[in-house]
Amino acid sequence: MRRVITVTVINQSGVLNRITGLLMKRQFNIESITVGHTEQPNFSKMTFVVHVEDESKIEQLIKQVSKQIDVLKVNDITDKSILVRELALVKVISPANLRAEMNAIVEPFRPQVVDTAKNVVTYQVIGHPEKIDAFIELIRPYGIKELTRTGATAVVREMQKTEVPQLSILK
Repeated sequence: MRRVITVTVINQSGVLNRITGLLMKRQFNIESITVGHTEQPNFSKMTFVVHVEDESKIEQLIKQVSKQIDVLKVNDITDKSILVRELALVKVISPANLRAEMNAIVEPFRPQVVDTAKNVVTYQVIGHPEKIDAFIELIRPYGIKELTRTGATAVVREMQKTEVPQLSILK
């Protein structure tokens, strides 16, 4: 199962290497990593998407990452209401006679054309990783010349879903 883990760290050299080394030693498959500054100077937030077979292993992972030097906070936010976004730049082979057709097909994804050449168009697509996957599959028949993705980043929504007890008239 895929898990989304956020780690808040002191922005020091070597922190990312120590954490990814720990994940590698424990044989976790890292599907995506993003790292960036936070609203507080000297702190960074890492977002990992990892594949975990056993839920008990995720608890062990969180405890071990929490013990690392320079780690301030570790959260498994998978089961919370979260916002997940990724950015992709996709260079597509695009002869002039097909551009109108291509733009009409990709329009529901709201991509931005960020570069145009004689036979190539570069789209920027932002959204949930599944949206990016769907965009890539839709545009693939035209011929993808180059593709790069940032990896997923996530934040917990302010308003979380609350469990409402269900009343039953059948007893």
